Amino acid sequence: MTTPQIGKLRQVRLFSGLDNDALERIASLATEFEAPKGQVLIERGQAGTGVFIIEEGAVRIDLPDGTHLERGEGSFFGELAVLADAPRAARVIVSEPLRALAIRRDDLLDLLEREPALAVGMLRELARRFTDPA
Repeated sequence: MTTPQIGKLRQVRLFSGLDNDALERIASLATEFEAPKGQVLIERGQAGTGVFIIEEGAVRIDLPDGTHLERGEGSFFGELAVLADAPRAARVIVSEPLRALAIRRDDLLDLLEREPALAVGMLRELARRFTDPA
């Protein structure tokens, strides 16, 4: 992985406290992809096969109660279904052209065990979301 790529990953809040070795490990497991506005990334009820980290762009998360959340650069989504080993609870649609990373379920679980700082960062963000969901 090149220095600019490590710098780009470090700008993602979830990865900001990780060392270069951890960032290289993430890069080796993650698949970068792009998606146009309007593309559905997750449907409610699907299996939780991985987590997504937004590098650029934004998504709208449609919750079952009819409320909507926006997530943008540096945010992640899809983690609850992976961590709970449960079906997806919401629909996720690209609201601004997206460049993101996808990490498969098994790779994410392995990363969380090997990189405690990543697990703590994810836990902090989840706690923040539950106390201030907007």
